[in-house]
Amino acid sequence: MISIDDPRADDVRALLERHLAFARATTRPEDVYALDVDGLADPGVTFFSYRDDGRVLGVAALKRIDEEHAELKSMHTAEEARGRGIARALVEHIVGLARERGYKRLSLETGSGPAFEPARALYASAGFASCEAFGDYTPSPNSAYMTLAL
Repeated sequence: MISIDDPRADDVRALLERHLAFARATTRPEDVYALDVDGLADPGVTFFSYRDDGRVLGVAALKRIDEEHAELKSMHTAEEARGRGIARALVEHIVGLARERGYKRLSLETGSGPAFEPARALYASAGFASCEAFGDYTPSPNSAYMTLAL
């Protein structure tokens, strides 16, 4: 059900547009770090979808920061499919892939507001802990940064 996919595919693009709309509706513009389709098609990013019976229900990506550090990006589950374990499956898949690729650390940035509480709870339950801003991020009260030692 989880496989590498093309972020430019029409059905994937539609879900990514909902992801970006959610991010823009709940976060100040300068603190929206969700990748667009071109960013997800970058060679340094591996993009995945979760499909059920051919229908895309979730997406996530693994972005290389350096030889030892990667980032979990663009996690989103279709609203109508939430509560079915799709996000957990995607997180576990990305963590497993990061380990296979030899990364020592996997980090992420998400929102700090109430709309992102379910995401932060999911990441914490998967072993991610709060950390300082990493990579090209700058500290912001609107962002929560988390990391997992692999």
